[in-house]
Amino acid sequence: MKRITLLPICLLLMVVLFGCKNRVDSVAKVSVVNSPDLSSKNTHYTSNRAPLKPSAFIKLPVGVVKPEGWVKECILRQKNGLSGQLGDISAWLQKKDNAWLSNDGKGAWGWEEVPYWLKGYANLGYIMDDDEIIREAKVWIDAAINSQREDGNFGPSRDSGGGQDYWGNMIMLYCLQSYYEYTNDNRVIDLMTKYFKFQLTVPDDKFLTPYWQRIRGGDNLYSAMWLYNRTGDEFLLDLMKKLHANTAPWSSRGHSLDSIQNRKEIREGMEWPKWYGDQIDWHNVNHAQCFREPAQYYLLSHDEKDLKASYENFNIMREHFGQVPGGMFCSDENCRPGYDDPRQGIETCGIVEQMNSNEQMLRITGDPFWADHTEEVAFNTYPAALMPDFKSLHYLTSPNMVLCDGENHHPGIDNSGPFLMMNPFSSRCCQHNHAQGWPYYVENLWMATPDNGVVAAMYSASTVKIKVDDGTEIKITEETNYPFEEQLEFTITTNSSVEFPLYLRIPAWCSTPSIKINGEKVDCTLEAGKYARISRNWKNNDKVELELPMELAIKHWEKNKNSVSVKYGPLTFSLKIIEEYTKKESDKTAIFDSEWQEGVDQAKWPSWEIKANSPWNYGLILDKKTLKEMFIVEKRAWPASNYPFTVEDAPIIIKTKGKLIPEWKIDEHGLCGELMQSPVSVTTQEEDIELIPMGAARLRISSFPVIKK
Repeated sequence: MKRITLLPICLLLMVVLFGCKNRVDSVAKVSVVNSPDLSSKNTHYTSNRAPLKPSAFIKLPVGVVKPEGWVKECILRQKNGLSGQLGDISAWLQKKDNAWLSNDGKGAWGWEEVPYWLKGYANLGYIMDDDEIIREAKVWIDAAINSQREDGNFGPSRDSGGGQDYWGNMIMLYCLQSYYEYTNDNRVIDLMTKYFKFQLTVPDDKFLTPYWQRIRGGDNLYSAMWLYNRTGDEFLLDLMKKLHANTAPWSSRGHSLDSIQNRKEIREGMEWPKWYGDQIDWHNVNHAQCFREPAQYYLLSHDEKDLKASYENFNIMREHFGQVPGGMFCSDENCRPGYDDPRQGIETCGIVEQMNSNEQMLRITGDPFWADHTEEVAFNTYPAALMPDFKSLHYLTSPNMVLCDGENHHPGIDNSGPFLMMNPFSSRCCQHNHAQGWPYYVENLWMATPDNGVVAAMYSASTVKIKVDDGTEIKITEETNYPFEEQLEFTITTNSSVEFPLYLRIPAWCSTPSIKINGEKVDCTLEAGKYARISRNWKNNDKVELELPMELAIKHWEKNKNSVSVKYGPLTFSLKIIEEYTKKESDKTAIFDSEWQEGVDQAKWPSWEIKANSPWNYGLILDKKTLKEMFIVEKRAWPASNYPFTVEDAPIIIKTKGKLIPEWKIDEHGLCGELMQSPVSVTTQEEDIELIPMGAARLRISSFPVIKK
């Protein structure tokens, strides 16, 4: 019998093992980047034309990205809920004598409500290829196109007091742009070209006056750039300059960032802080919507000061009114010095406009911060603003909210009227405008990159069909229950091998991310707040696994009474409160200008009062050495409903310890009492308490006092 020497076998094993270890590196080039290289230009999707600066990411046409998982469930609930039914119940959407359906611009119901609703409603149809929605949306789209007059103007003939009111048209342009992306109907290009030529002829003293359109001129600027990138008409460059010059000066900064030290003294008549008068506007929706205007204009001006101004606008609001969890800020309808407690609210309009602004900022800059922040708002504040069936919503949503009713809570909140009720129709704006939230989020999950690649900009179960490299169309399927789980799997479907870069965002909160390609771990040090760029020759059924381990974190709000909030990955957690729902008549719990269509059965559209049926006034005990000792994370089965944003179906809970604070009560305005300075001394007993994701809590304490040791 022959002796078998072990040396050749050992050498062979070493070669095989060495080859396995380096197989990924030999076929994939993995690097960490801040954003894509802008020296090349995407050849498949409409990018910025010179002299506009290139954007880091390029938006894909609506309908290219398809949602799956819980986001698809949100889209379906939206279709079956208020957004999908508003055409039959909202007075502003009735077709009789509607100015948006007239050829001469005359008629009733001719302001923002129709395009606000259509902006999200039509995109629901495009994303889901829903023929019924697409047909109904086209009724309004055709009418808008057919309304164009000889001078180029279109839409309702509405006087602002100083000239044509352009605000409603700004929103309708968004609708027309989405329609064009889905259909390539050149009537949109013709209309916008003629309309923008008309705008260029309007004298400056008659243009964008007065308030709303002057504040929100950035929306008009966005559409002018959209058209320029498709036609190259040079007159549009002049219009961009005109729009910026006549929009409120969001680029002009110069604030003092001194904090408010004593809110009570300010309320009682002391001089307001110097910075307060310097800010352009303190209406929450305007700020969420318009802070980005300088960054938009930066694409034309190339002036870094313009880009910086948008960051400063964002930071100023957070410095003074954003010392709260959930990504938004506490302003009620309008910010007021001294009213910055987490019991103050944010309009639902402000929530979805913030998401839209962030998505635009992400495309312009490539800065992962804007994706992180969009997810923070989308996962925590936005779901809390809606009833789970999407048939009613808050006008105002607060991080600390322990009562929803139809009473007047002014001056505790800025608004006089029943603004805390979950009502299907209790404002003219939010009920229509909230429709854009989830569709726009879906559209921006995936984007093209200048180097003919693709970026997973934000994370959710989805599919995308996209052209890469030389024009090869591929499909990427993303499977995950993120943000409720840490694993994300991407599968490439392609008819032939194709080389392109795939960018994966590493969230700023994740310190230990990892990537596997076809089961082999990538040997590359990834960095939080940046992108992993994976360039390789991709083949059919290639798989990429991204793991984003979630860690517990405590956010200290030193400028808001030393309160704290609890985070786990991108999720903020709130006290679990037993919610008691009482059905109410919507017309008796709505604000003064709510209007239904004639003949609507309002009994099918109730409002909901929500009261706490368990104590809410707890402070947290932070007396251990590690977070894992103080907070126990428990993961539960994925809900059969596929909707994780309810108290009952939350797939993650956190168990911890707290103590009741007897002095913390409902105040004289019927609101959750303001925070007291932490640490707080109490003599009550330590108790076990549970926390659930903020987005699952219709009643919540998200910003907690800390109990003194």
